[in-house]
Amino acid sequence: MNSTYDFHYFQGSSFSDLFAQDITDASYAFILNYPATASWAAYPNRKKYFLQDGSSEATKTSFDKICQKEPWKNLAVLGDAIPGVVIIPPQNLLINYWRDHFGFSYSSMETMDCSVYLDELSQSDQFVKAIALFPFDHLKPEKHAVDPDTHYHLLSKVTLAQLGVQCPKYESYNLHAFSLEDIQLPQFPYLIKTSHGLSGEGTYIIKSTSELNYCLEELRKYLDIQLLDTIIVSQFVKNEVQNYCVQFYVNKAGDITLIGTTSQLVSPEGNYLGGLIHYRKTDMSRFFEMIAAIGQYAHQQGYFGFIGFDVLEDQDGQLYAIDANFRVNGSTPLCLQRHTLLGLGKEVAKYSSDYHMDGTLDSILINLKPELERKDFIILSALEKVKYGKIYTDIYGIVTGETSEEMQHIEQNLQNKGLQLLS
Repeated sequence: MNSTYDFHYFQGSSFSDLFAQDITDASYAFILNYPATASWAAYPNRKKYFLQDGSSEATKTSFDKICQKEPWKNLAVLGDAIPGVVIIPPQNLLINYWRDHFGFSYSSMETMDCSVYLDELSQSDQFVKAIALFPFDHLKPEKHAVDPDTHYHLLSKVTLAQLGVQCPKYESYNLHAFSLEDIQLPQFPYLIKTSHGLSGEGTYIIKSTSELNYCLEELRKYLDIQLLDTIIVSQFVKNEVQNYCVQFYVNKAGDITLIGTTSQLVSPEGNYLGGLIHYRKTDMSRFFEMIAAIGQYAHQQGYFGFIGFDVLEDQDGQLYAIDANFRVNGSTPLCLQRHTLLGLGKEVAKYSSDYHMDGTLDSILINLKPELERKDFIILSALEKVKYGKIYTDIYGIVTGETSEEMQHIEQNLQNKGLQLLS
């Protein structure tokens, strides 16, 4: 069935290696942080490219996640062919660890002041184009590497049915044309999703009246702060047996390069916890038709870059695309460890953004030195914090092993040394 597709795995280990083919026409930079709508944001996305990152100031995605932990995770594997823009640089200790373990120089990192960086980029002669995870209201449209209107359209949950792949049935509603009370809702269970929810925010699994009431309350809050135009009401995929994130790269010519497929780790509430990958056993050919269709649609729209789409498999083996992210995904750095880890005989790896450990990063690098040197554990991002006068470090990391059993054993040993998984 899939013999018509000549797709191959990416042979490198950095974002730069993939972007290199598409950035020869001008000088590019990669903005490593998302936009935000919170009051702390110097450039809030509140004009055109809305995103749902929390319905109130108290629930907004935090500064440390958007501007430190998430960007640093991607900076770790960015490579050296493209400058990465950071508005808060990681500490030198972390960069030195990355140099030793990923082998990149990190000399092209571009640190810009968070209060002026989008103005600087908009006026910059140094960078003609900026690759973004999400369009920025305050970056000139012509400075976006992908047309921002196109990118915003692709990132919308409403676009899923246009991609040419099987997905749950859904209806979309413009809330300026429909009041919430007038929307005909199906029988439980079903999902309600906002058009541009960030990191699971804006996705509501509705199985009861109380869950529906909570969702409607959240949607009204978004309407009150004028950060929401459109929602979808989606069929619930029953008898789910697996949740995948399938990732690939489509270049400017429309050619596709495979990156990897992870099994998604999701909490009962539907929050993303990380990804699990089996580098040798995962058969991506079962997704080739979906990859081809989504890649072709993206190329026709004028998009180039990373794409990750979430797929549910039910007990009958049916595959349903439930989301498509036209950007670097949370577990993309995990996929990029493929060749490094297979070279060490490690076939299984797990990524999580919810590790933490008491002490400074310096003390953690000392305490976990044997595991880090064996690449039993890989640190993508680390941020020191203080609570009740006690220092601890938030870590985005990868646990590895030759088998699933060995990986679990290694994670238990790390736990015995003090590495905790919050979720």
